[in-house]
Amino acid sequence: MILAENISKKYGKYLALDNVSLSVNKGEVFALLGPNGAGKTTFVKTLLGLVRLSEGKLLLDGKEVSDPTSRIGVGYLPEKFSFHNYYTVYGCVEFFGKMHGLKGSELRERTLEALEKVGVSEISMKKLNTISKGQLQRTGIATLLVSDNQLIILDEPFSGLDPLAIKELKDIIAKLASDSQKTVFINSHILSEMERICDSMAILNKGKVLVSGKMSELLDGSGLEDYFYKLVKDV
Repeated sequence: MILAENISKKYGKYLALDNVSLSVNKGEVFALLGPNGAGKTTFVKTLLGLVRLSEGKLLLDGKEVSDPTSRIGVGYLPEKFSFHNYYTVYGCVEFFGKMHGLKGSELRERTLEALEKVGVSEISMKKLNTISKGQLQRTGIATLLVSDNQLIILDEPFSGLDPLAIKELKDIIAKLASDSQKTVFINSHILSEMERICDSMAILNKGKVLVSGKMSELLDGSGLEDYFYKLVKDV
Protein backbone atom coordinates (compact mmCIF):
# COMPACT_ATOMS: atom_id res chain seq x y z
CA MET A 1 0.00 0.00 0.00
CA ILE A 2 2.89 2.37 0.80
CA LEU A 3 6.38 2.06 -0.64
CA ALA A 4 9.14 4.57 0.10
CA GLU A 5 12.45 4.13 -1.68
CA ASN A 6 15.38 6.32 -0.60
CA ILE A 7 13.25 9.42 -0.06
CA SER A 8 14.71 12.65 1.32
CA LYS A 9 13.21 16.03 2.14
CA LYS A 10 15.18 19.20 2.77
CA TYR A 11 13.93 22.46 4.26
CA GLY A 12 16.76 24.76 3.29
CA LYS A 13 19.84 23.19 4.89
CA TYR A 14 17.77 21.09 7.30
CA LEU A 15 17.35 17.44 6.27
CA ALA A 16 13.96 16.34 7.65
CA LEU A 17 13.99 12.95 5.88
CA ASP A 18 17.31 11.32 5.08
CA ASN A 19 17.27 8.45 2.57
CA VAL A 20 14.16 6.83 4.08
CA SER A 21 12.99 3.44 2.81
CA LEU A 22 10.04 1.45 4.19
CA SER A 23 6.99 -0.48 3.04
CA VAL A 24 3.48 -0.95 4.40
CA ASN A 25 1.47 -3.98 3.28
CA LYS A 26 -2.24 -3.91 2.53
CA GLY A 27 -4.49 -4.93 5.42
CA GLU A 28 -2.00 -4.33 8.22
CA VAL A 29 -1.72 -1.83 11.07
CA PHE A 30 1.60 -0.03 10.71
CA ALA A 31 3.21 2.33 13.23
CA LEU A 32 5.72 5.04 12.35
CA LEU A 33 7.44 5.70 15.68
CA GLY A 34 9.97 8.25 16.79
CA PRO A 35 10.65 11.10 19.20
CA ASN A 36 9.45 14.64 18.49
CA GLY A 37 11.32 16.10 15.53
CA ALA A 38 12.18 12.69 14.09
CA GLY A 39 10.55 13.43 10.73
CA LYS A 40 7.26 11.55 11.21
CA THR A 41 5.04 14.51 10.36
CA THR A 42 7.11 15.34 7.28
CA PHE A 43 6.68 11.76 6.07
CA VAL A 44 2.90 11.98 6.50
CA LYS A 45 2.85 15.32 4.65
CA THR A 46 4.66 13.74 1.72
CA LEU A 47 2.04 10.97 1.62
CA LEU A 48 -0.71 13.57 1.54
CA GLY A 49 0.97 15.59 -1.19
CA LEU A 50 1.41 18.61 1.07
CA VAL A 51 5.17 18.77 0.60
CA ARG A 52 7.33 17.70 -2.33
CA LEU A 53 10.16 15.24 -1.96
CA SER A 54 13.70 16.39 -2.60
CA GLU A 55 14.81 12.91 -3.68
CA GLY A 56 13.55 9.34 -3.98
CA LYS A 57 10.32 7.59 -4.88
CA LEU A 58 7.15 7.33 -2.81
CA LEU A 59 4.20 5.23 -3.97
CA LEU A 60 0.62 4.90 -2.73
CA ASP A 61 -0.96 1.69 -3.98
CA GLY A 62 1.46 1.65 -6.90
CA LYS A 63 1.09 5.32 -7.89
CA GLU A 64 3.57 8.14 -7.33
CA VAL A 65 2.35 10.57 -4.67
CA SER A 66 2.88 13.38 -7.20
CA ASP A 67 -0.22 11.94 -8.94
CA PRO A 68 -3.33 13.32 -7.16
CA THR A 69 -5.28 10.16 -8.03
CA SER A 70 -2.93 8.19 -5.75
CA ARG A 71 -4.89 9.57 -2.80
CA ILE A 72 -8.28 8.29 -3.93
CA GLY A 73 -9.35 5.98 -1.14
CA VAL A 74 -7.01 7.57 1.42
CA GLY A 75 -8.46 9.03 4.62
CA TYR A 76 -6.50 11.23 7.04
CA LEU A 77 -7.25 12.15 10.65
CA PRO A 78 -5.05 14.95 12.06
CA GLU A 79 -3.88 14.98 15.67
CA LYS A 80 -6.58 17.48 16.59
CA PHE A 81 -9.76 16.71 14.67
CA SER A 82 -12.08 19.72 14.56
CA PHE A 83 -15.26 20.70 12.76
CA HIS A 84 -17.96 23.35 13.12
CA ASN A 85 -19.15 23.15 16.74
CA TYR A 86 -22.80 23.71 15.87
CA TYR A 87 -22.90 20.40 13.96
CA THR A 88 -24.11 17.28 15.69
CA VAL A 89 -22.01 14.12 15.64
CA TYR A 90 -24.41 12.66 13.06
CA GLY A 91 -24.39 15.85 10.98
CA CYS A 92 -20.60 15.95 10.92
CA VAL A 93 -20.25 12.38 9.64
CA GLU A 94 -23.13 12.90 7.20
CA PHE A 95 -21.37 16.00 5.81
CA PHE A 96 -18.29 13.95 4.94
CA GLY A 97 -20.52 11.31 3.34
CA LYS A 98 -22.06 13.99 1.12
CA MET A 99 -18.56 15.16 0.15
CA HIS A 100 -17.95 11.66 -1.21
CA GLY A 101 -21.12 11.76 -3.30
CA LEU A 102 -23.41 9.71 -1.06
CA LYS A 103 -27.11 10.55 -1.19
CA GLY A 104 -30.49 9.48 0.17
CA SER A 105 -30.86 6.12 1.90
CA GLU A 106 -27.27 5.10 1.12
CA LEU A 107 -25.97 8.24 2.86
CA ARG A 108 -28.08 7.56 5.92
CA GLU A 109 -27.15 3.87 6.07
CA ARG A 110 -23.42 4.55 5.68
CA THR A 111 -23.54 7.33 8.28
CA LEU A 112 -25.32 5.14 10.84
CA GLU A 113 -22.94 2.26 10.11
CA ALA A 114 -19.86 4.46 10.63
CA LEU A 115 -21.25 5.82 13.91
CA GLU A 116 -21.95 2.28 15.11
CA LYS A 117 -18.45 1.06 14.24
CA VAL A 118 -16.79 3.67 16.45
CA GLY A 119 -19.34 3.49 19.25
CA VAL A 120 -20.85 6.98 19.12
CA SER A 121 -24.40 6.11 18.02
CA GLU A 122 -25.82 7.03 21.43
CA ILE A 123 -24.42 10.57 21.22
CA SER A 124 -25.17 11.08 17.53
CA MET A 125 -27.52 14.02 18.18
CA LYS A 126 -25.13 15.84 20.53
CA LYS A 127 -23.28 18.89 19.24
CA LEU A 128 -19.53 18.58 18.81
CA ASN A 129 -18.76 21.21 21.44
CA THR A 130 -20.53 19.15 24.11
CA ILE A 131 -18.63 15.86 23.74
CA SER A 132 -15.29 14.68 25.16
CA LYS A 133 -12.03 14.64 23.22
CA GLY A 134 -12.16 10.85 23.05
CA GLN A 135 -15.65 11.00 21.56
CA LEU A 136 -14.49 13.68 19.13
CA GLN A 137 -11.59 11.47 17.99
CA ARG A 138 -13.99 8.60 17.40
CA THR A 139 -16.25 10.93 15.43
CA GLY A 140 -13.23 11.88 13.34
CA ILE A 141 -12.57 8.23 12.55
CA ALA A 142 -16.24 7.80 11.62
CA THR A 143 -15.81 10.54 8.99
CA LEU A 144 -13.15 8.32 7.39
CA LEU A 145 -15.31 5.20 7.50
CA VAL A 146 -18.42 6.70 5.92
CA SER A 147 -16.66 6.48 2.54
CA ASP A 148 -14.76 3.53 1.13
CA ASN A 149 -11.24 4.51 2.23
CA GLN A 150 -8.78 1.63 2.00
CA LEU A 151 -5.88 3.44 3.65
CA ILE A 152 -6.46 5.32 6.89
CA ILE A 153 -3.72 7.61 8.20
CA LEU A 154 -3.95 8.57 11.87
CA ASP A 155 -1.67 11.31 13.16
CA GLU A 156 -1.02 10.94 16.92
CA PRO A 157 -4.54 9.55 17.53
CA PHE A 158 -3.98 8.98 21.28
CA SER A 159 -2.58 12.43 22.05
CA GLY A 160 -4.32 14.10 24.98
CA LEU A 161 -6.70 11.21 25.67
CA ASP A 162 -7.28 9.72 29.11
CA PRO A 163 -6.54 5.99 29.71
CA LEU A 164 -10.17 4.94 29.13
CA ALA A 165 -10.42 6.84 25.85
CA ILE A 166 -7.08 5.38 24.73
CA LYS A 167 -8.33 1.85 25.45
CA GLU A 168 -11.56 2.45 23.52
CA LEU A 169 -9.79 3.98 20.53
CA LYS A 170 -7.18 1.20 20.47
CA ASP A 171 -9.95 -1.42 20.34
CA ILE A 172 -11.65 0.43 17.48
CA ILE A 173 -8.44 0.53 15.43
CA ALA A 174 -7.71 -3.15 16.02
CA LYS A 175 -11.27 -4.18 15.10
CA LEU A 176 -11.27 -1.92 12.06
CA ALA A 177 -8.20 -3.56 10.58
CA SER A 178 -9.25 -7.13 11.37
CA ASP A 179 -12.84 -6.82 10.15
CA SER A 180 -12.43 -4.78 6.98
CA GLN A 181 -8.88 -5.47 5.77
CA LYS A 182 -8.27 -1.75 5.61
CA THR A 183 -4.68 -0.57 5.96
CA VAL A 184 -4.09 1.64 8.99
CA PHE A 185 -0.98 3.84 9.19
CA ILE A 186 -0.37 5.41 12.60
CA ASN A 187 2.12 8.18 13.33
CA SER A 188 2.72 8.10 17.08
CA HIS A 189 5.12 8.41 20.00
CA ILE A 190 2.92 6.52 22.50
CA LEU A 191 4.71 3.20 22.47
CA SER A 192 2.66 1.07 24.86
CA GLU A 193 -0.43 1.20 22.68
CA MET A 194 1.43 0.56 19.43
CA GLU A 195 2.90 -2.71 20.67
CA ARG A 196 -0.58 -4.13 21.26
CA ILE A 197 -2.28 -3.26 17.98
CA CYS A 198 0.36 -2.95 15.24
CA ASP A 199 1.56 -5.68 12.89
CA SER A 200 4.61 -3.78 11.64
CA MET A 201 6.58 -0.67 12.47
CA ALA A 202 9.43 1.61 11.54
CA ILE A 203 11.41 3.71 14.00
CA LEU A 204 12.49 7.10 12.71
CA ASN A 205 15.06 9.33 14.39
CA LYS A 206 16.73 12.48 13.09
CA GLY A 207 15.19 11.82 9.69
CA LYS A 208 16.60 8.30 9.34
CA VAL A 209 14.94 4.89 9.59
CA LEU A 210 16.68 2.91 12.33
CA VAL A 211 14.65 -0.29 11.85
CA SER A 212 11.62 -1.39 9.84
CA GLY A 213 9.71 -4.67 9.74
CA LYS A 214 7.30 -6.97 11.55
CA MET A 215 6.77 -5.95 15.17
CA SER A 216 7.12 -9.48 16.55
CA GLU A 217 10.32 -10.19 14.62
CA LEU A 218 12.00 -6.92 15.58
CA LEU A 219 11.14 -7.13 19.27
CA ASP A 220 11.87 -10.87 19.57
CA GLY A 221 10.27 -11.09 23.00
CA SER A 222 11.51 -7.78 24.40
CA GLY A 223 9.19 -4.87 25.21
CA LEU A 224 8.76 -2.06 22.69
CA GLU A 225 9.57 0.72 25.17
CA ASP A 226 12.91 -0.81 26.20
CA TYR A 227 13.72 -1.65 22.58
CA PHE A 228 12.84 1.85 21.39
CA TYR A 229 14.73 3.77 24.06
CA LYS A 230 17.86 1.68 23.69
CA LEU A 231 17.82 2.05 19.91
CA VAL A 232 17.19 5.81 19.90
CA LYS A 233 19.56 6.52 22.79
CA ASP A 234 22.43 4.75 21.06
CA VAL A 235 22.12 6.87 17.91
